[in-house]
Amino acid sequence: MPSRDDRDSPARRQRRRRAHQRVDSNSDLLPDRRRERRRDDDATSPTRNGPRRQRRRESRSKGTASDSTGLSSGQLAKLDQLNRKLGDDNIYATRTRQDHRERRTDREDVEERERVAREADRERRRQEHKERKRRRQQEEAAAAAPAGGAGIAVVESKHRRVEETGGQRRRSSRIVSGQTLERGNERYHSDKEPYRDDVRRRDGDGSSNDSDFEERERKRKKRKKIFIGVGAVLLLLAIIIPVAVVLSSKGSSGGTSGGAPGSSNATKPTNGNLAGMSQSDIPQSAQGGLLDPFGWYDTNDFNVTYTTAQIGGLSVMGLNDTWDDTTRANDKVPALKDSFAYGTMPIRGVNIGGWLSLEPFITPSLFSGYSTHDNVVDEYTLTSKLGSAKAKSVLEQHYSSFVSEQTFADIQAAGFDHVRIPYSYWAVKTYDGDPYVSQVAWRYLLRGIEWARKHGLRVNLDLHGAPDGDLNGQRTLDIHTQLATFFTQPRYKNIITMYGLVNEPRMTALPSQKVLSWSQDAITSLRQANFTGIMIFGDGFMGLDKWQGQLQNNQNLLLDVHQYVIFNVDQLVLNHHDKINFACGGWTQQTLRSQNIATGFGPTLCGEWSQADTDCAPNLNDVGVGSRWEGTLNLASSTGVGGSKDGSVLSPTCPSQNRQQCSCDQANADPGSWSPEYKQWLLMFAEAQMHSFEQGWGWFYWTWQTESAAQWSYKSGMAAGVLPKLAYERDFDCSQSIPDFASLGLSEDY
Repeated sequence: MPSRDDRDSPARRQRRRRAHQRVDSNSDLLPDRRRERRRDDDATSPTRNGPRRQRRRESRSKGTASDSTGLSSGQLAKLDQLNRKLGDDNIYATRTRQDHRERRTDREDVEERERVAREADRERRRQEHKERKRRRQQEEAAAAAPAGGAGIAVVESKHRRVEETGGQRRRSSRIVSGQTLERGNERYHSDKEPYRDDVRRRDGDGSSNDSDFEERERKRKKRKKIFIGVGAVLLLLAIIIPVAVVLSSKGSSGGTSGGAPGSSNATKPTNGNLAGMSQSDIPQSAQGGLLDPFGWYDTNDFNVTYTTAQIGGLSVMGLNDTWDDTTRANDKVPALKDSFAYGTMPIRGVNIGGWLSLEPFITPSLFSGYSTHDNVVDEYTLTSKLGSAKAKSVLEQHYSSFVSEQTFADIQAAGFDHVRIPYSYWAVKTYDGDPYVSQVAWRYLLRGIEWARKHGLRVNLDLHGAPDGDLNGQRTLDIHTQLATFFTQPRYKNIITMYGLVNEPRMTALPSQKVLSWSQDAITSLRQANFTGIMIFGDGFMGLDKWQGQLQNNQNLLLDVHQYVIFNVDQLVLNHHDKINFACGGWTQQTLRSQNIATGFGPTLCGEWSQADTDCAPNLNDVGVGSRWEGTLNLASSTGVGGSKDGSVLSPTCPSQNRQQCSCDQANADPGSWSPEYKQWLLMFAEAQMHSFEQGWGWFYWTWQTESAAQWSYKSGMAAGVLPKLAYERDFDCSQSIPDFASLGLSEDY
């Protein structure tokens, strides 16, 4: 594209514009050969019509010569006179045209000088504008950063970049008016219209009022930012205020979940203990790894001093060098440093489920974002779907937020003296093909133990997830050896007083003798690693009466049973009166028989129970499946407890056995909407179970908190008034009569 310096003069363009009116639309693109021939004739002939007149005279002259005998001397004299006259006129015309051309050239020279002067003046104004803008930016930067010249340096550097790029920023400016509106903002000239100097541009080119325009633009943008900011604030208020009202109303009614995950630590941890440290303090080979605290999501209450020390092949990083075992949970139990009289002093504990070993009904938010096609139903499928990096990020945030020190403080305040902490083998190690997040849960487990110590709570460690099969049975033994070696350190003697071999081995589906043999091997491995605490094994769903004579030669071995009335259809259909009667009669008698080594195993504990009288909690039976209560439990591909052979229950099993009335609505409703009669029954049912299980070694409630399943959350039940405020203070025991709740108006459908 030609530049402005390459343009023809205005006069020449004007001639082209007039010529364009006489030709078609393509004439500007093709050379006008007729016009060039005319210019050549003009340059060689005295007058434009001279040759034509000459030919006419010659024709007349020839005609005359042929018709006459010749001219007289007088006629010749007149002819010579006429020729001289015509010759003088031609000479005069030629001189006149030459004078015109000279004057035109002079005029064009003057116009060219004026154009150059205008261009120089515009360039001067541009430079002045740039200088003013640069100074203004320097002043603004200096005002924003009075401590030094950093802001000015940035402005000057930015200004130099604009100059060095040859004004590229101007070429990207938006055109607001003028002849370049349709063609864009390239500088160009048209053969069809003269160049105009009144094109106005955002960068101020071609205007003497650029500084005023820039000032107006700056003020306009500032006003725009203010309006946007005010609008954003109003929008946030419109969202925050209703949400706060809703949460406040939920809190006043006791809530439905005992607090969303991380309610005690909802924001990202401050990690203030990293202050004064640098990642360069960590060996380069360890940076970004498990021992690099700068890669941890949460470092609060961890010792972040780098160390590679291990015990039993397990890292001790994060632990402090000192500990205090003088605290006690309440005045009903001894301090940690003193012995707990197991067997005579009842255990009153609570599980911290869904934390280090996920369960979808406890934290449905981790599973709710997937479709049935994704098949995300447990921690294995969740981590497989997320991938290793995303899974680590998601689960570490969950580990950090779902449980905090306040969790243990609240448990102590509720009158508990023990906590059962479920964890899975991938807290220790993973194997080829495992999608699990490896070893991240380990440091959160260690921190949780220290928080329990701080509040006088003894810990029951329970391996909730173990590898399956013969090969993995040996792997599980190896993991137990590592863990036993680690927890035989003196610091854990008074706090890790109970240790579970594996949670709920399904001996109804596994060879019972193989499970018994493995259990004995695990007990031997732990004792060889010098673990002296109480070891716990599960009843395997065989029932307490089946364990007489089994594993009884081991010291400090405790049988663990999990008692619920909702996973067996024969118990689920019991009415409200009979459920309490079953807890007081059936479970109490089972416990007493199991405690007697002549009729049962001996020491017996209830490691899990709840006050729920339905299996209505979403995801309780599996992600996305229904309930026995409503007759919508479809487990065609799995094996369940109770109901059909595959575990499915497709007929309603509430006490009325009425499809229309067996509804989960009330069971899953906010506790604030429960009737007084239903709340009375829930509290009495819970206290009856506590009384029954204390006929043995005691109990652990399942669980402390959930996101939405209120009947499975001690925290929510306590807030709703359907669980004791203090675990050791109760109004009901099984020596009292049980009311007829139907006569009190409590429907048997919920």
